[in-house]
Amino acid sequence: MKKFLVLIFLTIILTGCQSKYAGVPRFYEKLLDRAFVKAGENASEMMTALAQTPMEQKEAMAFLISYMPEMDLKSLPADFLLENVEYAYRARAKFPWCAALPDSVFFNEVLPYANISEEREMWRKDFYNRFSKYVENTDDMLKAIFIIADTINEETGVEYNTKRSRVDISPLKAIEEKMATCTGLSILLTDVYRSVGIPSRLAGTPMWTNYKGNHTWSEVLVNGQWHFIEYYPDTLDRSWFNADAGKADPDNPLHWIYAVSYKPTGEFYYASGLSNYLVGKIDKELLPERLRKYYDQEKHDLVKYEKPYVHGVNVTQRYIDIYKKDMEKMALANDELWAGFVVLKNKNDQSSHSRIKCRVEVYLNDEMVNFGYSPKETDDLNQFLKLKLKKNTDYKIIVKNGELEKDHVTGISTQEPDDQEFKIFLGLE
Repeated sequence: MKKFLVLIFLTIILTGCQSKYAGVPRFYEKLLDRAFVKAGENASEMMTALAQTPMEQKEAMAFLISYMPEMDLKSLPADFLLENVEYAYRARAKFPWCAALPDSVFFNEVLPYANISEEREMWRKDFYNRFSKYVENTDDMLKAIFIIADTINEETGVEYNTKRSRVDISPLKAIEEKMATCTGLSILLTDVYRSVGIPSRLAGTPMWTNYKGNHTWSEVLVNGQWHFIEYYPDTLDRSWFNADAGKADPDNPLHWIYAVSYKPTGEFYYASGLSNYLVGKIDKELLPERLRKYYDQEKHDLVKYEKPYVHGVNVTQRYIDIYKKDMEKMALANDELWAGFVVLKNKNDQSSHSRIKCRVEVYLNDEMVNFGYSPKETDDLNQFLKLKLKKNTDYKIIVKNGELEKDHVTGISTQEPDDQEFKIFLGLE
């Protein structure tokens, strides 16, 4: 009698968990219902995708459709979604790090077909076929992360170039044009990581606290912890923008660091050319006058009022903590500052194409006190060589480069404020 009652109880529980959509947990039922309504005339494509998905992959397809932006619900064909899910699961079957992921991470940081506002493309099969060969002989995801980072540039031929057709350029379009800036490079890198089952997402800021631009990069999840990496990598959690990100203002959404989430979080992603969505947090009139002028003059998207659809996570504190740890190792004395250097061919062209990678040596009383290498043409426009120098001090700067007939010598004078930047013009061309 007891066994019979247990059987009835289990039957009731299992029946209560079933959805009217075969193979899909009941949790998704109302979400799918709403999604199909939003899809309008394209609802048949969404339903076909769900119906034709193999049973063991049903929840993944339900996840994608349930949280899909309305514009995608109304436009994406079934074949697009079916191929995306199929090759995400091929990566999960092939790579041990992907097989070990919880469904929640696999669904949100491996499975998505897009990151932000880029054109929707069927990139996953191509990237799986192109990049699997590089990482199939390792079972260490950390090694795989750097293998991809070290090969993606040669495999795709995409370089940093401000002449790209759009900021949020899609990965296949970036490969076609052979160019992208930070947002496009990060979209490409994140999609390649996802194609081989590495959980990855975009991160960025609408505006640095020094009001000198914004930036976008990629994050990867390693042993349950998020770390950042760039298309032109140093190592995890190490890049030219550590100090800029670490100086983010946790009280001002304009200066937060955001990461992308496919699934709704109650927050939105306001970086990567999507800073128009910031108006959902604070009114433009509440911004500093200097910033309002900047955006109005440049006709920046911040002055537009659009409905947000890219979900996000506020990860500002993690970047502040990374910077604090860096500063503990490289603490500035009261009389020190960080000086940023960039070397340009001439004053008439200060674009990325005018930058030259040079050895920059800093001398005080004919003694070299610091040196480093200035950013090259393909580095981000916000990147500077940062060196620790004394405040209120005159220095001699010697620039060395094999293309120069002789060393270029100039002088600088540091002042009291921190974070000073110096442009060195070589007088070429």
